Amino acid sequence: MQPHLITTPNLEAPDDFYEALIEAHQGLSTEESHAFNARLVLVLANHVGSLAVLREAFEAARGSS
Repeated sequence: MQPHLITTPNLEAPDDFYEALIEAHQGLSTEESHAFNARLVLVLANHVGSLAVLREAFEAARGSS
């Protein structure tokens, strides 16, 4: 069975995640913040590991699903 993107709420503590994400950007310039986001996407993509799921995520992020 091929994995699929989870689109229903799945974060253990979404408010805590959001706070941690904002804190991770503290003190970064706009350029550094963009670079951090790019690295974070690559780290999480590696964790997901499935190109099919990542393609679903691309579509969801673009608002086309």
